[in-house]
This record gives sequence, C-alpha cells and structure tokens, in this order.
Amino acid sequence: MSTQRITRALTIAGSDSGGGAGIQADLKTFAALGVYGMSVVTAVTAQNTLEVAAIAEVPEEVVIAQIDSVVLDIGADAVKTGMLSSTAIIHNVADRLEAWGIPHLVVDPVMVSKGGVALLQPDAVEALKNDLLPLANVVTPNISEAEVLTNRQIASPLHAREAARAIAAMGPQTVIIKGGHLPGSPTDLVFHQGEFIPYEGTRVDTMNTHGTGCTFSAAITAFLAHGFETLEAIRLAKVYIQNALEQSVSIGEGHSPVAHFAPLPEAILQALNGVRK
Repeated sequence: MSTQRITRALTIAGSDSGGGAGIQADLKTFAALGVYGMSVVTAVTAQNTLEVAAIAEVPEEVVIAQIDSVVLDIGADAVKTGMLSSTAIIHNVADRLEAWGIPHLVVDPVMVSKGGVALLQPDAVEALKNDLLPLANVVTPNISEAEVLTNRQIASPLHAREAARAIAAMGPQTVIIKGGHLPGSPTDLVFHQGEFIPYEGTRVDTMNTHGTGCTFSAAITAFLAHGFETLEAIRLAKVYIQNALEQSVSIGEGHSPVAHFAPLPEAILQALNGVRK
C-alpha cells in the first residue's frame, strides 16, 4: 500500500445539476490538478446551460454536519466557498472553519448566476463581509460582486484599485478583482500585501464561460493545497482557466462550461512535477 501523502481540498458550495459550475466544477478542477476533492453542499439547484430553474437550500444543521464529518476524518489542506445562499449558512460555515483552523480559505463571493438569478440573499451580504472575509486568504469577486461588497461603481482600473483596497480592509489577505467584465483584455487585479499586481490574460471568443469563476477559485484552492505560495497559486490558476476556456467545447444550447480536463499546459505540469519530487 502506498504511503504517499494525498493533497486534499474541500469545496463548500451549491450543486449545479448541469455540471458546469458549483461543486461539480470545483471537484473536476481538483481532480484535474491532482487533488483529492471533497464537498459540502449548501444548496441544490436545477439548472442547465440556459437557466437556473429552481433552488433549494440545504438545512443549516446538515451543512454543519457535512463540514464536521469531512474535516474530522479526512482533513483539508485548503477550502473554498462558493454559493452560500443565506445569512444562517454563512454564519455556520464561518464558525466551523474557524473552529477547525483551516490553513487556507478561498472565498468566491457568488451572488448571481450568469442568467441573472440571485444565488445569495440580499441580507446575507453583511454576513459575508463580517463573518467570512476576515477568515479568507484569497477572495475572488468579479466586477459586479465587488460593486456589491463595496457599494460603489467600478468602471475603470482606478475604480478597481479603490474597490480592492476597500475589500482588503474587510479582512482577507489577498483580493482579486476579476477583470473579465471590463472592456479590453481580461486583466485580473491582485491586491497582495499592500501592492497591486495585474495578471493579464487573453480574451477568448467563446460562449463557453459557465462556471469560470468557480473553476478559477477552485484552481487557486488546489494550488494552495499543494503548498504553492499565494501569488504563484494565482498565476497557475490563471494559466489553468485560460487553457480551459481555449479548449472548451459546446454542451447544450446556452453558456457551456469550460474544459476542466483539457490537457494541462506545460507550466502547470512542471509545477506539479516539482511538488511531487
């Protein structure tokens, strides 16, 4: 029997029945990057590439039990959160993660589906800011999510910098304002230890963008679980999501998912080989 240590990552998020976002995207990403994935389901959604047809929250006591069961027995080298839906779920998730002393937490502040359906109740935003963000190593809002968190409009790179500072003041160690919704190349603005670092990408002409935010934050989580430093984890995650977009194929009639299991770029293969040596 092998005694090799298994790298473990946990996603706490909603289920996407179409398989493109949420825990399904996270688990695919973990697997593609050589990480043993575990999941805590916070809500069940009925959705496909066209719409979110229905949402049912998981009872908060079941969410708590999932976290405790997984961490008590298996543990986790890193955790990410996605769709948390309600104030009660956020309170309980933050409480359990703090109690267990999780070493790395990536918060993807999921608020609205690509089709415009609310995935976070409006009264839960304050709980997200006050309870969860202070525990986060990395938080990954897109432009609209950053606007909600800061209550300000973001229409330029300067606005993005101001928003990043404001979010960092809420407690997370590193803030990434994802730039895919701004004109021009999709440059993500990283605010880390008081410095701004742009991570440039190439815009891909595709409708296959369902679950990109989930996948990107899951990739950061996987690389943190492997032991990479924060900025390197973000860089490699950017390479992964760019490749997954470029290699995607259409599934369904709407916004299809990215290609989670596309052959990994050489930069990622070399990095992971270094970890395994």
